[in-house]
Formats: sequence, C-alpha cells, structure tokens
Amino acid sequence: MDFITQNWLAIAIIVIIVIWIVKIYNNLVSYKTQYQNGFEQISVQLKRRLDLIGNLVDGAKKYMEHEKETFMAVTQARSGLLQSTQAAEKNPGDANVMANLASSQVALDSAMGGFNLKMEDYPDLKASENMMQLSEEMTTTENRISSARQGYNDLVQKFNEYKKSFPNVIFAGLFGFGTDAQNLEFSESLEQLNEAPKDLFK
Repeated sequence: MDFITQNWLAIAIIVIIVIWIVKIYNNLVSYKTQYQNGFEQISVQLKRRLDLIGNLVDGAKKYMEHEKETFMAVTQARSGLLQSTQAAEKNPGDANVMANLASSQVALDSAMGGFNLKMEDYPDLKASENMMQLSEEMTTTENRISSARQGYNDLVQKFNEYKKSFPNVIFAGLFGFGTDAQNLEFSESLEQLNEAPKDLFK
C-alpha cells in the first residue's frame, strides 16, 4: 500500500469517526428536544387546569361567602403551581425543578380537597349548571395531564437510556448531556384527585 493510499484511508477513517460522533450529538439533541416538547403539553394542560380552578372558585364565592380561608388556601396554592410550572418551562427535566413542580401540585391538590369538602355544605352550589360543567372540564383536563405526563416520562426514559448506552455515554458528558433528565411524578394521581369533584356533582 503506497503512501497516498494510506493517507486517503486515514482520512476516510477520520471522516467516518467524525460523522459517527456528530450523529450521536444530533441524537442527543433530538431526544432532549422531544422530552422538552413533551413537557410543553403538560404545561398547557396544567395552566388550563389552573384557569378552571380559578373559574370554579369565582363561581363558588357567591354561595360560600364565609369560606375566605378556603379560598385563600386555593389561591395561594394556584399561584405556587403557576410559578413552578413557569420555572419548569424554562428547564424541563431538571431534578430540582421537577421536584418543586410536583410539590406545588400536591399543595394545590390538598387545598382543592378542602374546597371540595366545604362544597358539600352548599347543595345549591353543587346543583349549579355552571359548576357541573366546570367539573366535567376539570375531569377532561386532568385526564389530558395524566396522558401528557406519561408521554413526557416515556421520552425522558428514552433520552436517559440513549445517553447511558455505550459508547454514547462517553460523549454525553463532553457534549453537556451528562445529567439525567427527571421524570414528573405526583404523590397522588390526578385521576384520584378528581374523584372528589365528580362525587360532589352526582
């Protein structure tokens, strides 16, 4: 094998290696983008749920005039979840951000649990057509959140598995993908949390 042939062979090997490394990088970017887009679907539905809760509270105020503490608890919890959602939009997958979002979700669920119990004392409110419609919309939205969350978690798992596989793991850290993306897990499922409002309007 002459010198020129050897040079061309070396260049070809280098080009193949570079293309292979570029492909790994592009896949890492693609998988990360996929789970980030997956979180956007959660964010949209969480904000819709917050809006529906706001409408629910506004509709209940004229019936529940003496439940200011209950309304305050829900309002503060809504604000906390909105802030956590906005923070998660900027950095989905970050462990601390996802933990804060989950905690804020649980806090709102707890406040809504107290709100639902108070509603038991107001039969006219439970019979309100507007409130029943809001309850149905809440059910739909919470199901969408559950579905979107599952989709996001699946994409996170796909990203984490890809970057941990060999030889991808060697380059993941070099390219800034060393940290695992974090799933979004709630202590209580939204399906369970929605049982109280559904029972109220039966």
